[in-house]
Amino acid sequence: MNESFFAPVDLYCERLSPNFWAEPVNALSNAGFLLAAYCVWRLLESRGLKTSITTWILTLMIAVIGIGSFLFHTFAVRWALFADVIPISIYQVLFLTFYLCQVARLSALKVGGWVIAFFAVTYWFGALPAQWLNGSLSSYGSAWLFIAGLGIYHWRTRKHEPMALLLAAGVFSLSLIFRSADMAVCKYLSIGTHMFWHLLNSVVLYLTTRAFILNLRAFRQANQA
Repeated sequence: MNESFFAPVDLYCERLSPNFWAEPVNALSNAGFLLAAYCVWRLLESRGLKTSITTWILTLMIAVIGIGSFLFHTFAVRWALFADVIPISIYQVLFLTFYLCQVARLSALKVGGWVIAFFAVTYWFGALPAQWLNGSLSSYGSAWLFIAGLGIYHWRTRKHEPMALLLAAGVFSLSLIFRSADMAVCKYLSIGTHMFWHLLNSVVLYLTTRAFILNLRAFRQANQA
């Protein structure tokens, strides 16, 4: 068990050895997540939402995603892979739950139904062949689908910054292209394209969290009026 837990994992073009610093560009590009978390924190301060537990949780998760991804792209072993993917999965479920509860204002039963639907769709995408699009579809197809769906809802219901989630879905589409192309372009670009996945996803997480924060603030202001 210990041997498998520490087994090396080589998934990206830039890595040519099991050494700690074998993916310097991929590792350093995770600074984008920390910058996104900082920008969200500044937004919380400027909009007077520092006491909101849900917004702080999402902000913390953005930073944790960056740290987990950094660990994976440096240690590149199985336990570090879990440190990479688990925070991403947690953020997805938390954002969906928080948005449906506090922005869409759905009942607990409907929120639970949508969360179950998200898990079901994730399971369905996960059953697709891992080699398709370098695993991007099986790992993140459900995330793209739900961001796009929330984006349409966000726009049609005229929430604050109505295009924010649709823009996030567009940026996420581009980031998926870069993630999928990483190994395909390896013989032409030695460092691959995975670093753009990190940088663009930092923008995606900022946009989704920003949309949540501004609409939560709008709801609180309306209730206080």
